Amino acid sequence: MGIEDLRAKIDEIDREVVELFNKRMQVSAEIAKDKKETGKAVFDPARERALLAKVAELAGPETEQYAIGLYSLIMELSKSYQHKILYPTSNLADKVAAALDNTDKIFPKRAMVACQGVEGANSQIACEKLFQLPNIMYFNNFEGVFSAVEMGLCKYGVLPLENSIAGSVNKIYDLMIKHNFSIVRSTRIKVDHNLLAKKGTKLSDIKEIFSHDHAINQCTEFLKGLKNVKVTVCENTAVAARMVAESDRTDIAALSSRACINLYDLECLAESVQDNGNNYTRFICISKDLEIYPGADRTSIMVVTSHRPGALYRIMSKFNAMGLNLLKIESRPLPDRDFEFSFYFDFEASVYSKDFGNMLSELENSVEDFRYFGTYSELV
Repeated sequence: MGIEDLRAKIDEIDREVVELFNKRMQVSAEIAKDKKETGKAVFDPARERALLAKVAELAGPETEQYAIGLYSLIMELSKSYQHKILYPTSNLADKVAAALDNTDKIFPKRAMVACQGVEGANSQIACEKLFQLPNIMYFNNFEGVFSAVEMGLCKYGVLPLENSIAGSVNKIYDLMIKHNFSIVRSTRIKVDHNLLAKKGTKLSDIKEIFSHDHAINQCTEFLKGLKNVKVTVCENTAVAARMVAESDRTDIAALSSRACINLYDLECLAESVQDNGNNYTRFICISKDLEIYPGADRTSIMVVTSHRPGALYRIMSKFNAMGLNLLKIESRPLPDRDFEFSFYFDFEASVYSKDFGNMLSELENSVEDFRYFGTYSELV
């Protein structure tokens, strides 16, 4: 039998499989109606375990793993279909719809914005990229930014979330679970780290360098080349530059941005000393209220799954079943819960799709804890 004959045979089998799949989904719909009347949950773990065991037995050792994978996906699709029937709307879906109606059509040019650090910080640079005329209020730490937005002291806050070299800013993710806020926009800025010191200082004079730990991690090769130089972490690269400018010492320097050269009347001893020239930091802009501006196509959520085998796989299967493109996944340990984690997902999805609200509702009802941080666009 030639390949064309074999392909024709596959086509015929596929036709039968699709017909049977449709019949299965129709029966799933009938089950959903019964569950609605009896108040039963969509997810029945005992039933799923029994079904997968039966599928493995029917498939045999040669293809049982493939069959289990296939039927795991089929069951997720079935649950998604049942959920759509059982919960055609939800409070979260209504909240998203209200935000779409009530948010201004143009992102604001002016606002009171909270940033961590001091003048010259990368957060300031990101803030001025997002807003044309921001009124910036500086805070000593990231928690201050979250609190300022949450309490209404500032309309927005700008926070670093991840770096292309150093990775995620874990402190931000840990604070995200503690505070109530929404992400309304994000942006990326190119980060160049420069060694700044007082005017007249030589590189050979330097005995101690100050900077943020992420900046230090991004300049490891340069720092390795310096002999007998102490490296000290401080809360911000711009804070480091200001410390150098205000200090009486002439043997210290800061890894900081070029903006800090003129701002603090310093001199650049070495420019662009980061290990990789393709160094970008992604910042998020947060607000107290949910705002969804035109063009929003990136959604951020947090989930806490049950602590049992396959829990994360089931969530990932839902993304696959819904045809969503995952952009990022991050895990962080839960406080006071040994070896349990919260998972943060960024994915692409059209907020204008009629299925968007149902998708969020389904995810919300399939995990132990769920947070919708918002849908927004990224300014590049």
